[in-house]
Amino acid sequence: MKIALAQINTIIGDFEYNTAKILDYIAQAKEAGADIVVFPELATTGYPPRDFLEFKDFIRRSENSLNQVRKATKDIAVVVGAPSLNPVVEGKDLYNSVVFIYDEKELYRQHKTLLPTYDIFDEARYFEEASTWDIVNFKGKRIALTVCEDLWNLGNDNPLYTINPMDEMMQHQPDFIINVSASPFDYAHASERIKVLKENVRAYGVPLFYVNHVGAQTDIIFDGGSMAIASNQNVVKELPYFEEHLEIFNLEDFSDVQKEIFQTKNKMTLIHDALVLGIKDYFGKIGFKNAILGLSGGLDSAVTAVLATEALGKENVRVLLMPSQFSSDHSIKDAEDLAKNLGIRYDIVSIKDVFESYLTSLNPLLEQKPFDVTEENIQARIRGNLLMALSNKFGNILLNTTNKSEMSVGYGTLYGDLSGGISVIADVYKTEVYELAHYINRHDEIIPNNTIVKPPSAELRPDQKDSDSLPDYEILDEILRLYIEGRKGPNDIISLGFDDKLVNRVLKMVNRNEFKRHQTAPVLRVSPKAFGMGRRMPIVAKYLETK
Repeated sequence: MKIALAQINTIIGDFEYNTAKILDYIAQAKEAGADIVVFPELATTGYPPRDFLEFKDFIRRSENSLNQVRKATKDIAVVVGAPSLNPVVEGKDLYNSVVFIYDEKELYRQHKTLLPTYDIFDEARYFEEASTWDIVNFKGKRIALTVCEDLWNLGNDNPLYTINPMDEMMQHQPDFIINVSASPFDYAHASERIKVLKENVRAYGVPLFYVNHVGAQTDIIFDGGSMAIASNQNVVKELPYFEEHLEIFNLEDFSDVQKEIFQTKNKMTLIHDALVLGIKDYFGKIGFKNAILGLSGGLDSAVTAVLATEALGKENVRVLLMPSQFSSDHSIKDAEDLAKNLGIRYDIVSIKDVFESYLTSLNPLLEQKPFDVTEENIQARIRGNLLMALSNKFGNILLNTTNKSEMSVGYGTLYGDLSGGISVIADVYKTEVYELAHYINRHDEIIPNNTIVKPPSAELRPDQKDSDSLPDYEILDEILRLYIEGRKGPNDIISLGFDDKLVNRVLKMVNRNEFKRHQTAPVLRVSPKAFGMGRRMPIVAKYLETK
């Protein structure tokens, strides 16, 4: 039996596009002689559809998509994820289902049992969990159908559920498992995914075919990484990351698989490729193609400009250099050199006169108070206004260039440098931005070396450096990781050897700036805990002091 895994990039709610994509891959799989072709979780709708699931018309269109798919199943079986109506009054109105169709007939529909409600997931909001489990018989094989999380209660130290659907299905003695997934990317997830899937094969002793989405849906990125695992727990092949792919496996070849085929899991390679795809799909799926950003000569804007150019093409990226009286000559030159290296359009607009005009207007109201963050924020907001003016006039989407360290502690100005349609590197700590810059320059010097080695500065006052108001990034980022990704409290962090006053100061900065993060653009998610849907914190709260 030949089984094809169709790793596809869908658009949420674009049923015509998604259906056409599914039909195209069915045709390819049929041409290649596949008996079954498998598509990801909720492939008809795109994932995650969120509150669109509450619209009856949305579900009706998904069913229409399934009907079109059904007509294409002559001589090939199709396994596809789609929402299902719950026919009973009790419970949620919908199931998250996997449907098995062959010869224009639906042979079986298995609902998802384990509904995740952590991090970015909120499936119990929409779906009823399965209460019955069976298998489908096809061409002499007994097949267990599962949906994503249904396999994730094995292979981890802290199981979230009290049931494993496969335990129920094993009484029917399946010959292999098919799992349709929407498993989001983070830089550590691919290795964890393989561990979990292998544990299922070890526990149940049958081969596993796993297919995942690829592509970005606003802030959430899917890396693909679909795979087949033989009953000896060896990965027959892990499919490419960040690209659509169709792979056909012959079940007869699974009897003695010795060589495993994996994709590279270099952290910076993964983050780089994920961010490029995130930008590309954000623009492509929203219907825009041109980006604009402020290029300061600093590292964050430089890395963002490179990623945008890779994603959109140099002809679709424009940058604005906006020096003030506090800008250094080398920063302006670094920015110009980068723009020339990338071949992107750049313009220089000094904000010196505009800034002085603001001060002239405000001086009677500022009561001769000394220069402080007020004047710094004015500069940031002037730059934001200039960028938004060009965005409005020419239809360019503004890219936010704030890194995760800055976003964490509020080191940014609302309606200024925190403006933008998408936050490109706001899930990448400053120390990781340096790593990313070196990765970008691994073959040639694209980002000027001076941009990488000079002390980071916002250049909003004379001789300013980030270290004037923030601890060294190596220390700051480790404290932030322990708090944000590690969910460790202040006493836990201090016990690891960090200064107590510094820990309390940093954590207060994180908590007190939650209101800023609620007002910034969506953050492309590349870590296990990103700002946005996956980290839900109250704005008004007090969780600071050590005991």
